[in-house]
Amino acid sequence: MPPIRSQGPLLISVPHAGLRVPEEIKGVAPAWSSLPDTDWHVDRLARLAVGSAAGMVAAEYSRYVIDLNRPADDQPLYPGAGTGLVPTETFAGEPLYSPGDEPDAEEQRFRRRRYWQPYHDRLHSTLEAIRRQHGFAILLDLHSIASRVPRLFDGRLPDLNLGTFDGRSCDPGLESVVGELLAGQDQFSWVVNGRFKGGYITRHYGQPSVGIHALQLEIAQACYMDESAPQAWSLERAEGLVSFLKQLVETLHRWRPR
Repeated sequence: MPPIRSQGPLLISVPHAGLRVPEEIKGVAPAWSSLPDTDWHVDRLARLAVGSAAGMVAAEYSRYVIDLNRPADDQPLYPGAGTGLVPTETFAGEPLYSPGDEPDAEEQRFRRRRYWQPYHDRLHSTLEAIRRQHGFAILLDLHSIASRVPRLFDGRLPDLNLGTFDGRSCDPGLESVVGELLAGQDQFSWVVNGRFKGGYITRHYGQPSVGIHALQLEIAQACYMDESAPQAWSLERAEGLVSFLKQLVETLHRWRPR
């Protein structure tokens, strides 16, 4: 998906809303046709929210092809169950491949080169260009997930889950102003650095000491869509979230480091 050019210090990353799956790497599991772990409509939400206040980079390919929010060495980011750089099962634990047909080391290297590296090259070069122009850059990594995934976490997620790698990926003042925005609204439940503290993108690119500030927002899908029919889009149902995201983008666009 072509990027939206940045008009300010803010760049939005949407690494998990892609729906394309190359024919040559499709598995046989039903999940390949329904792609249940997609960050449904997050690219659409972002495009409605950004206007001219931010640039955006969004993935074309499904996270089942390769997970752009995992490190290239596939080291785990969270304790417990999870999926890897080249997933072999869904969030629910359903196998994506027949036994013995899982991607081997050569195939994994190919996918890193073909799909993972270009996305990160674009993120890196865009952030560097923003930093050169403005003196600093802000990266907002946008995600969504089903509000209940028993294999990954207990109970229901808050609607809005802000992650700053426990304060390490951005300036404390930036986390504070976003926290104030969350606390000042009563439409959505929220938490800061709860279950989702930020994935690889937030942790890797968020380097406030050199002027790059990164935050991750994980959105519970129940607050903007019907989780039982995930491919359906309703602007009316998503209107409240779009309004909040516009406020968030405006807040990030206005923020300046001290």
